[in-house]
Amino acid sequence: MVFSSISFLFFFLPLLFLIYFIVPKKLKNMVLLIFSLLFYYIGEKWYVILLLSSCLVNFLVGRKLSSKQKKSYLILGLVFNVGLLFYYKYTNFFIDNFNQILNFNFSTLQVVLPLGISFFTFQNISYLIDVYRNDTKEEKNLFAYFTYISLFPQLVAGPIVRYKDIRKELESRKESTNKFASGITRFTVGLGKKVLIADTLYYTYTAIMASNMSMMSYWVVALCFTFQIYYDFSGYSDMAIGLGSMFGFTFKENFNYPLISSSITEFWRRWHMSLSSFFRDYIYIPLGGNRCSILKNIRNILIVWILTGFWHGADWNFILWGFYFFCFLILEKFVLKKYLKNNIFSYLYTFLIVIFSFVIFSISDMKELVSFFQGMFGIGVEITNFESIYYLKNNFMILIVSFLGMGPLFKNIIIRLKKGKMNKVLSVLEVVFIIVVLILSIAVIISSTFNPFIYFRF
Repeated sequence: MVFSSISFLFFFLPLLFLIYFIVPKKLKNMVLLIFSLLFYYIGEKWYVILLLSSCLVNFLVGRKLSSKQKKSYLILGLVFNVGLLFYYKYTNFFIDNFNQILNFNFSTLQVVLPLGISFFTFQNISYLIDVYRNDTKEEKNLFAYFTYISLFPQLVAGPIVRYKDIRKELESRKESTNKFASGITRFTVGLGKKVLIADTLYYTYTAIMASNMSMMSYWVVALCFTFQIYYDFSGYSDMAIGLGSMFGFTFKENFNYPLISSSITEFWRRWHMSLSSFFRDYIYIPLGGNRCSILKNIRNILIVWILTGFWHGADWNFILWGFYFFCFLILEKFVLKKYLKNNIFSYLYTFLIVIFSFVIFSISDMKELVSFFQGMFGIGVEITNFESIYYLKNNFMILIVSFLGMGPLFKNIIIRLKKGKMNKVLSVLEVVFIIVVLILSIAVIISSTFNPFIYFRF
């Protein structure tokens, strides 16, 4: 089940609201837990047992992290979590590569990647490490811990929510009309990003790639890759944060207009912030961060970015994607830093590097990837042709909307106007806008084919 589906919007969510808001306060977490497990079961069937088993093991290990053998228990917990992720996500990748490199003939395993395993495994890891470091108290209520890990808004595609950030809200939180209204607004904006923009971009570039491609076509497709991934994933994060708000939770932001960054360093402070902070706090800093020699610092950055790439998928293009960002982060750190100010050069440089990165991200076949980059630089293709002009004209508006929406332009205009005499009018228009976006999104969902969120496969 996905948020952008009729079954979720018209059956699952209304039924959950009905039950959640009529039961006594002490039963609200149990209602959330039951519905979260149902949400996961509908999509993944009996993999819900894997989710519960993972929760149980980490809960029991967490209870032992106050003992004298806490380091041993932490290692045990980390081995379990990394082993679980490795088995389901990376085993066949290594078997395939061993077969190719060493001419072996090992059979691959019949393993299906469970939805959200990368996210709920990282949440389990963050919990164990935070308890070990005394950054948070251990959870003594098994069902509260199950609720934390399996909470459906962020279960399958993040953001990666740390236990210490919502511990108090798990124990006692206050739902309010303002929070609920704010949550609906945020959820609807995310739904619009996904259904009206990201999915439209997907259909756009698949149609273009089926045509006679020119250099212009390759650049339009590359833009579509970039915008689709951004609006798809940030849209999901908006929906998750909005749903959390409806139930009284405050999830941290996961995106902060990353496509208007003036450097790749800044980009990764704004993009998928829960993942960036995870690798910073649990990998980079423990390795020594930047409080070491230059060579060790470079080593630490390399490890983090190879792992970041590999976390996204068991394929070489993701490892290349991580290494690609490592190279530019090092280049900025030691060479470009003094030149990357808030100027047009900095923004264009960053945007181009990001566009190239999401071409790598989107194409797993290395031959196709090389061919695509050749096309972007006009090697073996026309600069433009009838098809590329036709598709550009037909999809010009969605590209313009994508450009305008990648920064806080509309948000800033509304904030300024609300400070004046148009506050009441804007409040009404805001409600009308949300209703229109919701109606249009539902209409598109009913009429279009199923198109899951990109980050579900990670």
